Amino acid sequence: MSAAMDSGILLRLARVIEQRLGDDPGSSYVASLQQKGLDRMLRKVAEESTEFLFAARDGDRREVVYEAADLWFHTLVVLAHLDLGPEDVLEELERRFGLSGIEEKAARKS
Repeated sequence: MSAAMDSGILLRLARVIEQRLGDDPGSSYVASLQQKGLDRMLRKVAEESTEFLFAARDGDRREVVYEAADLWFHTLVVLAHLDLGPEDVLEELERRFGLSGIEEKAARKS
């Protein structure tokens, strides 16, 4: 496992994003997104999702990683805006661990 994973970079980044939500929008990208509202944040997630999909389709591994990082970052911004964090997503992934995708989807419908 890399040093980045050992250091909990995802959780550290989420904490920084939470702190920056209330900063001056003129000096913080996260605060500027917060000021523009949820719809703008969601458009950024959609934009980054599309760029990720195109990079994956094109098979450019470096670009896939770059776009995945952008997508994760903007997803963390939305989570923070909604007073959620990566811990919430990780807990859900942990809950699903060991279930087949078919079983998990069936459980959501009931």
